[in-house]
Amino acid sequence: MGLFTIERARRELTGLRSLLDEFVVVRADVVELSAALSDGGEPTTLGGLPEWKAAEARLNEMMTEVQETGAELKGIAPLLVDWPADLDGVPVLLCWLEGEAELTWYHRADLGFAGRRRLP
Repeated sequence: MGLFTIERARRELTGLRSLLDEFVVVRADVVELSAALSDGGEPTTLGGLPEWKAAEARLNEMMTEVQETGAELKGIAPLLVDWPADLDGVPVLLCWLEGEAELTWYHRADLGFAGRRRLP
């Protein structure tokens, strides 16, 4: 897929929004179902083992869909998505974290999340 421009990464994020929103819901379902299936877990109206397996499978499908765009899924709770880019000759990752309204952060590829800065 190569490197992303800021504009292209923002378009990709816009295109992924409904999938990312679904991911948050299914992730919560997986956690609730997992708790209900463990010893002493509270019953849930979401179902049982078949629903848990289906939700897990859907999460895996969604992770693949994100990565097929060329984005890197770095975290799932919270969701953290990076797009490889070049900013003034420096390798960076354009960085979006669940809850952020738009793509406005980046970090150098060698520094990781702790080195996040606002896009110029």
